[in-house]
Amino acid sequence: MKILVTVKRVPDPETTIRVKPDGSGIVTDNIKYVINPFDEIAIEEALRIKEKLGGSEVVLASIGTKVVTEQLRTGLAMGADRALLVLCDQELDSLAVSRILAKLVERESPQLVLMGKQAIDDDANQAGQMLAAVLDWPQATFASQVQLAADQASVQVLREVDGGLETIGFSLPGIITADLRLNEPRYASLPGIMKARKKEIKEIPVAELGVDITPRLKIHKMDPPVKKIGGKKVETVQQLLDLLHTEAKVI
Repeated sequence: MKILVTVKRVPDPETTIRVKPDGSGIVTDNIKYVINPFDEIAIEEALRIKEKLGGSEVVLASIGTKVVTEQLRTGLAMGADRALLVLCDQELDSLAVSRILAKLVERESPQLVLMGKQAIDDDANQAGQMLAAVLDWPQATFASQVQLAADQASVQVLREVDGGLETIGFSLPGIITADLRLNEPRYASLPGIMKARKKEIKEIPVAELGVDITPRLKIHKMDPPVKKIGGKKVETVQQLLDLLHTEAKVI
């Protein structure tokens, strides 16, 4: 089985994010970048499937400039076999990303595509669903458990929904997006880090794919979150009700 796993480079969630004074974006100075945490979970799941089945191949795919190589090397150090990097220095919306990934799927012909359910930088949660639509493939989003059939022709996915848990199944090829509780990603071992240096990262200019990446979405402005104001202590229920009415204006 060949499994294609998407990787996005995002700011470390532990990093303090500052918005530029003009609201045109975030300040990128001194920001550490990592693999999108949900993509890391997708990599781990692909590696577990590979270890269980044997003879499988895990291929990473990312889009961006050459700096993304750092995150791809991390995924290769975890145990992935090789990587594809579509070179593009333009900001892309989810539709453009899905079209690029569709071209990679056509080239690689994987039986399964694993993706993070969303990226923590924009929280769009769209690329997986759009890729499924472009390819006309079945999909399962927000996966918390993945079980392949013995013949590897189908998959059963336990997914998280608002009302609880839902189990769905479909024939492969298909797309699964990983949720937080799917697994706990492994750390890259020293031997894995050494081996990753020799693993292939194939660079593909985005123009070579012949994809329309004209953005349909434009971000006009970014604003930092409103700073929280300290709470007040009240002596009686009546005081609380008065404040909710006069200050909070929620009643």
